[in-house]
Amino acid sequence: MNLVSRFYDVAAESVLLAGNCLETLRTIPTGSVDLVITSPPYNIGKDYEKVVPIRDYLELQEKVIAECVRVLSPTGNMCWQVGFTKDEGELVPLDAVFYPIFKKNGLVLRNRIVWTFGHGAHAQKRFSGRHETILWFAKSNDSYFDLNPVRIPQKYPGKRHYKGPKKGEYSGHPLGKNPGDVWDIPNVKAHHPEKTDHQCQFPIGLVQRLVRSLTPVGGWVLDPFAGSGSAACGAIIEGRRAIACEILPSYIQIIEKRMSDALKGELRFRDVDTPIQLPNPLSDSGRRVVPS
Repeated sequence: MNLVSRFYDVAAESVLLAGNCLETLRTIPTGSVDLVITSPPYNIGKDYEKVVPIRDYLELQEKVIAECVRVLSPTGNMCWQVGFTKDEGELVPLDAVFYPIFKKNGLVLRNRIVWTFGHGAHAQKRFSGRHETILWFAKSNDSYFDLNPVRIPQKYPGKRHYKGPKKGEYSGHPLGKNPGDVWDIPNVKAHHPEKTDHQCQFPIGLVQRLVRSLTPVGGWVLDPFAGSGSAACGAIIEGRRAIACEILPSYIQIIEKRMSDALKGELRFRDVDTPIQLPNPLSDSGRRVVPS
């Protein structure tokens, strides 16, 4: 199967559109996508971007967002995963500057999700950044949402009501609890099973939770800034169909290989349900420290 194809091939399981995303997005039919999930360039000078004045950066992003809104179905959702950019040396939270753009396009903010991770770049003149945010916007208040596939284990699974008409019954939902809006998911660093040559790829686990809850099985998931293809691969793994847009040839090769592996069930990834292993607290002598 040649993944580099056109979206009008409705029989395709997944599609990789090579070229400028503003051009490739225009080939996608209006109202045909169930979920847009992406992490756009932050305008901070990574290998895949050229730093421009923040006004120019946001102007381009606004054009991409408008096209994404056009292709989104009436019950569709959009998840914009971002961190910080810089303007004359000052940090600018991208979720704050993107919010007015989404509102201008008539979208409804459903959640601001905080993604936390334990490792990253070490700062010397400020506290090291260990979180980014996901803005979940919807086309309407009736957008698709299914909590049950993303429930997590109850903290006290055996807890019961101690009084009232439900006395003696379990007080927690039998399928688990709501994961909340703060997600602790490891980011992709050197020894992560998903690591590629891309500088800033986000984990498939992050995609899994969004795809499971915000799209129906078999739905279409679009990433206009595909990068390493994590969003497309996460969609495929979860039984959805993916559209990935990418302009850089070196990343297109990475995406094509990863999407192909995902379609064959051979892609190595860290599942979102994998518990995070914490190190044992050790003293300087190597002996376990027992809290007093």
